[in-house]
Amino acid sequence: MNAVTFSALAEPHRFQIVELLLEQPLTVGEIATRLDIRQPQASKHLRVLSDAGVVEMQAVANRRICRLRPEPFQDLDGWLSTYRHLWEDRFDQLDTYLQQLQQTDQDSGVPRTGPTESTPDE
Repeated sequence: MNAVTFSALAEPHRFQIVELLLEQPLTVGEIATRLDIRQPQASKHLRVLSDAGVVEMQAVANRRICRLRPEPFQDLDGWLSTYRHLWEDRFDQLDTYLQQLQQTDQDSGVPRTGPTESTPDE
């Protein structure tokens, strides 16, 4: 996994730009307008994203169309997949524990109240 990608995405405006570009390619001006920032600021953030390989820009007349590149996100997904088994194992352990609790409650005949249920006042 490339740490440059993480660094580029760590800044909130750059992360928001990526979120916008998920929907469709946009011009620098459209990005600036949607984020309510000045165009030079948008250009600066896009330069960082471009240098990190996250965004590519295409010149069309006097406009620059920005779009996401899939490769950095594929790399990110590959890196995260090495950790998925940890999450899945922990969820499996939690599921087993909850099933054991439920079985214990059923065996004892004691109704279990959840956090949203309340017991009547006596």
